[in-house]
Amino acid sequence: MRKVKLNILGLSVSQTQTGAYALVLAEENGDRRLPIIIGPVEAQAIAIQLEGLKPPRPLTHDLVKNIALAFEIALLEVVIHKLEEGIFFSELLFEMDGKEISVDSRTSDAVALALRFRCPIYTTEDILHKAGIVLDMNEDKPVKEHRDEESFGHGRSVYEKYTLADLESLLSEAVQNEDYEKASMIRDEIKRRKR
Repeated sequence: MRKVKLNILGLSVSQTQTGAYALVLAEENGDRRLPIIIGPVEAQAIAIQLEGLKPPRPLTHDLVKNIALAFEIALLEVVIHKLEEGIFFSELLFEMDGKEISVDSRTSDAVALALRFRCPIYTTEDILHKAGIVLDMNEDKPVKEHRDEESFGHGRSVYEKYTLADLESLLSEAVQNEDYEKASMIRDEIKRRKR
């Protein structure tokens, strides 16, 4: 089985399932994309890590990482190895005391852990052939979208009216309240202003 390395392209609101998100993975040395439908909680766990946000208390995936590190267990790689009836199956390859151990995982959890351990994500050529899509370069646009109530038309943010100091305070409050989607949008506005 030839493994194909994937990178996380981003998250977007699912166009096919209400309340769901599409995690989009991109072939490292190619044009194919692998969209995977995940739930909002799983999307949040991935988005927090992508945005570099630090929750006040460890979330489940952070806890798993902390336990693994405490027992000197390393996550070597994630492999999305099977696609059955539209559901992706993944394996986590751990190493402990020189021994490799494979553990079955939901793909959303596997990706959330891969981000935290900074390990590679792979799939097979067969899965990319079955479920991969190729986007026309003219159609390829950012996949991260925001909730309607958080933005005005024409890409303007509702946070434009706040000062930078207010935004920093709002960001801290959103993280404290574990509203990571809101925190992500505030962080985007802060980054936009600092450019």
